[in-house]
Amino acid sequence: MLQTIKKIGVLTSGGDSPGMNAAIRSVVRTCAFHDIECYGIYRGYEGMIEGDFEKMDARSVKGIINKGGTILKSARSKKFRTKEGRAEAHKQLKKAGIDAFVVIGGDGSFTGAMIFNQEYNFPVMGIPGTIDNDIFGTTHTLGYDTALNTAVEAIDKIRDTASSHNRLFFIEVMGRDVGHIALNVGVGAGAEEILIPEEDLGLDRLLESLRRSKRSGKSSSIVVVAEGDKIGKNVFELADYVEENMTEYEVRVSVVGHMQRGGSPSCFDRVLASRMGVKAVESLIIGKSNYMVGLKNDVMDLTPFDQAVKGKSKINMELIRVSDIMTI
Repeated sequence: MLQTIKKIGVLTSGGDSPGMNAAIRSVVRTCAFHDIECYGIYRGYEGMIEGDFEKMDARSVKGIINKGGTILKSARSKKFRTKEGRAEAHKQLKKAGIDAFVVIGGDGSFTGAMIFNQEYNFPVMGIPGTIDNDIFGTTHTLGYDTALNTAVEAIDKIRDTASSHNRLFFIEVMGRDVGHIALNVGVGAGAEEILIPEEDLGLDRLLESLRRSKRSGKSSSIVVVAEGDKIGKNVFELADYVEENMTEYEVRVSVVGHMQRGGSPSCFDRVLASRMGVKAVESLIIGKSNYMVGLKNDVMDLTPFDQAVKGKSKINMELIRVSDIMTI
């Protein structure tokens, strides 16, 4: 017999990403559409432990679809990693009469939700919110598309000054363990070289590539570097090495940084968030639990949390080949 869902909580956890507010809006309004009460849980799992809940209705989320960040705030909770912390969170949820919750976050947030579900058989659904696009089970995570556009816009502006001064720019973009942002941004911005964790270019190959570009008549170059790239200890040491071995270039470093995690979400991310919120709530209504909502072949699909957390998102090998051709 299916549990009747009368109250659903929604929280954002881990790092923020553009589109989280649009997803909150979608969850709240889908609940309203189905005559289910919705409660915003502030400050992630930390707020869940403290019972920091607020009832939300369709009007509570007006004017937020275009805003970056998260109106529910986000936090990393050490307490929720303990049995005692999760027990207190469960107590607070039951006290408020909340029957299920939707968590918007990354793999760490999903791991916490999965353990909580195992311990208390508490219905939960996940929406992937991270700019890194590093979660298995979806072609796009919330915020990824916006981050790409932000980084490309920044690189376009840097290229103007690189061309004016015959400079070589190393531009670091986010991507701690994966190179999705760097690869797509590099191709989109016309970078001469792209350095990602999945492909160890090596220092000698990098120098040869840059020399080939110089010989072909390029007076300036852009190298996009994922922050998790393994060639150098960091982008600054990498730049120093190249400057020592290619004295014909003035080398500069620009780190795009947390700018990529903020700003108004793109239309793609707003639509994706809206679709994911509807799918998450309606999946809970029909008795689904312990899944992440994802986009596969432009269709909303469900992936079990354990697969989403343990699986690896794969880099687009065709795009690597395209990149090699474009840098001729």
